[in-house]
Amino acid sequence: MSRLTGNHRTRRAPGTLRAVMLAGAALGTLAAALPATAQTPQGQVEEIIVTGSRIRQGNLTSTSPVTVIGSEEFAFQGTTRVEDLVNNLPQAFADQGGNVSNGSTGTATVDLRNLGPTRTLVLVDGKRLPAGTPGGTDASSAPDLNQIPASLVERVEVVTGGASAVYGSDAVAGVVNFIMQDDFEGARVDAQYSFFQHKNDNRLADVVRAANYELPKDDVTDGFTRDITGVLGMNSANGKGNITIYAGYREIDPVVQSKRDYSSCALGSNDDGSGYVCAGSATSYPGYFVVGDDQELTLDQATGGFRPFNLSTDLYNFGPLNYYQRPDERYTAGAFGRYEFNEAVEVYSTFMFHDDRTVAQIAPSGLFVGSFTTPCSNPFLSPQQAATLCTAQGLGPDDTAELLIGRRNVEGGGRQDDLRHTSYRFVGGFRGDFMEGWSYDASYQYGTVVFAENYRNDFSIARSQRALDVVTDPATGQPACRSFVDGTDPACRPYNVFQIGGVTQEALDYLQTPGFQEGETVQEVLTASVSGDLGQYGVRSPLATDGIAIALGAEYRREELELRTDAAFTTGDLAGQGGPTISVDGAFDVRELFGELRLPLVQDKPFVQQLSLDLGYRWSDYSTSGTTNTYKVAGDWSLTADVRLRASYNRAVRAPNVRELFAAQGVGLFDLSADPCSGATPTFSLEQCANTGVTPEQYGRILNNPAGQFNQLAGGNTDLDPEKSDTIALGAVFTPGFLANFSVALDYFRIKLEDQIGTVPPTLALDQCGRTGDPYFCGFIQRGAGGSLWTDPQGYIEAFNLNLGTLETSGIDLEVAYRMDLADLGLPDRGGLSFSFIGTWLDKFESRPVPVLDVEYDCAGYYGPTCEVPLPEWRHKARVTWSAPFGLDVSLSWRHIAKVNLDLSSDDPDLNGSFAAIDETLDSQDYFDLAANWEFYEGFTLNAGVNNLFDNDPPVSSEVGTGFGNGNTYPQVYDALGRYVFVGLTAQF
Repeated sequence: MSRLTGNHRTRRAPGTLRAVMLAGAALGTLAAALPATAQTPQGQVEEIIVTGSRIRQGNLTSTSPVTVIGSEEFAFQGTTRVEDLVNNLPQAFADQGGNVSNGSTGTATVDLRNLGPTRTLVLVDGKRLPAGTPGGTDASSAPDLNQIPASLVERVEVVTGGASAVYGSDAVAGVVNFIMQDDFEGARVDAQYSFFQHKNDNRLADVVRAANYELPKDDVTDGFTRDITGVLGMNSANGKGNITIYAGYREIDPVVQSKRDYSSCALGSNDDGSGYVCAGSATSYPGYFVVGDDQELTLDQATGGFRPFNLSTDLYNFGPLNYYQRPDERYTAGAFGRYEFNEAVEVYSTFMFHDDRTVAQIAPSGLFVGSFTTPCSNPFLSPQQAATLCTAQGLGPDDTAELLIGRRNVEGGGRQDDLRHTSYRFVGGFRGDFMEGWSYDASYQYGTVVFAENYRNDFSIARSQRALDVVTDPATGQPACRSFVDGTDPACRPYNVFQIGGVTQEALDYLQTPGFQEGETVQEVLTASVSGDLGQYGVRSPLATDGIAIALGAEYRREELELRTDAAFTTGDLAGQGGPTISVDGAFDVRELFGELRLPLVQDKPFVQQLSLDLGYRWSDYSTSGTTNTYKVAGDWSLTADVRLRASYNRAVRAPNVRELFAAQGVGLFDLSADPCSGATPTFSLEQCANTGVTPEQYGRILNNPAGQFNQLAGGNTDLDPEKSDTIALGAVFTPGFLANFSVALDYFRIKLEDQIGTVPPTLALDQCGRTGDPYFCGFIQRGAGGSLWTDPQGYIEAFNLNLGTLETSGIDLEVAYRMDLADLGLPDRGGLSFSFIGTWLDKFESRPVPVLDVEYDCAGYYGPTCEVPLPEWRHKARVTWSAPFGLDVSLSWRHIAKVNLDLSSDDPDLNGSFAAIDETLDSQDYFDLAANWEFYEGFTLNAGVNNLFDNDPPVSSEVGTGFGNGNTYPQVYDALGRYVFVGLTAQF
């Protein structure tokens, strides 16, 4: 059972941001809801460092496609969670966020191109964020976006594709750079209130009703969010310095799945696969008991005795208590400061703090169909139960019965994972200009995330067995634990699972065991770089007017992670965890040298307005995995002022993180319906089972685990090599002179990842070893006493981190931007219209998970057990905004997600399998969002809006699984909670 489980520097006058964003539109970047033009003073040239390069440029032309999200988009979308804004981009895919409960880490991450969150580099003002949490899984090392206050974000710049030559490790899928409002003057308060509203009229209400489960009320309003941020900024008297401070508070109320009809029960399919039924878990109430030769029983509500277990009516509905939206409370605070002593020396600093606490809740714990023993003289057994459990099995009153028990702890309530993250981040540095055409930047940054997890309402496996070993206390004549009577465990209280209503609070207090873990991540970075315009010294192409630009630098980075777990986690004693969580303690450092060249080759010639070449290189020396080399080659050819072509090649790397390297190795569980070498008549032949380590004497005598869970030995590997990726991008930008303020950008991308860090699935190793005898797979299998893979901790399948297969994805990004004045249409004094569009066509997403196997499958357009989250072949987001002359902006957006098919329905033999017809397709979704901003008084702006205007229900399936699947859908992909309504006020003084 799964456990809950920037580079940008400008010198500009106030208001120039609008000119910058408009220029970005001419590049084919997306500046959502493009604002009006603000002119830079004549003769003043801005020096811009665009994300994806360290070279300062006099314009925003970039050889890499850069998507820009302006601060207006935060207001129009009404989001207070940064991940919600980024994940609406077609290039981003579902990952950790506020709608994940089972498997939540309490963080929020971004996953570009679905290559994994640890392969997306997150920056704040061009500098790294630390690892998000020491807890969770290897992927949890991705930065936590909760550290970033939405109200302070000026814009977001997104570069997709490799960028390791510029930024180092992790920039495989791309870079997300949050540019903050770090130079503010005055005072501002941003406040917002929001909630979800939904009408429950889904056809699945009939399914819930047929199962006699409770339905939610017809109209629900819930998930309230309250958010307030204050900003205060002041310039120095001489105008050379500024300090900006901020503080914020956000509170989000939970939403449980019982409040939506389409998530009120866990879905399964009916017998012919044409419709849904309410499914559930055999770990049920009043219980599931397997006696003797697979005799499946439960307690009869009327008689209290055993009766046959009915799969149609006795399964436990584990959905209602699960959180659709987690409760969350966050505090943020910070400060930005700078002071320019002269052109040669400017000191700057940043401090950011956040404290976030959230609770993930799933169904109650209990006895998860495990093997237990109880005396035949157990005083809780009725005569009928004793006869079934003991007499019919040839056991007498003095014997001990062995049985499987699945019993849900409905008396104790849901399992709650209380997750808290507190971060501190400091950046301090110097920058300035020196000599002619040269500048420098040197900085130190320190970031740490402090983590604490309290896991409540789980059961102790060891105590459960003692609490079931019940005898009559000779001193009192009352039922008591044997361990209480003999003094080995005086705290033990008997657990009465054989009588309805027999569980006492004392038994719950004994069985319910909290788990606690804590830890921290630490990041230190020292960076120094210089950049210069060699054209100042006459170094230029003879066919160009601009000189060669150069950037050189060095960087030192250290990453530390420590996780400390208590005995309950370390020993795997918590029943609902699926195995132990073991402490981690490790660190690595890296020393790097890097450089870039921008070479204008030809300028202002016929059909060559500009032809330039960008080169980049980075040498890295890791304390754990040795040296790596990353590089880029990019070209930019402007045929005319209207047409520009660009192309780039990037080699990127991702070094293994601390968890992947140093996670302690320990035995946990993996799901498998049956060991093919177990039972009286094994699925595999004797020869095949011999391949997996079974002896002739053991064949046909190995006990299968009816719970469908077996041992795996998992953990880190200090011999891992860095992952490598190659990105090719080809694009064209069209900015016609005959249509002002219009641009179209079309970019093809292909990213191929090699030496992917992962594990060989234990199920695959067992199957391939048995069928082929391949020593590569057989080497992972270690059978325990009697040949078992589950009764003995010495029996397991190895699942260590290894450098394995490849991933390759390709597609096309399309971006369109246009702004017009309505006066051009003969409508004076009516303001202007702006339009933005960004879409991505996914051509392929091919995976070859294990190099020794000829297995390769394409997940583009699919979802399901193998492909996991939906990967639609087309997604887009369009927005049109009317900016009225009286301070009112009204904006309508259209978000489209194409249909996806279940991977089991694919013709690919490496994907297909049996499935219910009703799960074959998740239909395409279209969401319309309406918002308005109105400056009704100078400095006072009201914003309000409705997302998912028509209250669309999300697509559902019985194949969504856990993790990012939640409530029969994917709430990190689709709008799962209904209509989102928000209203906010900004007051600026």
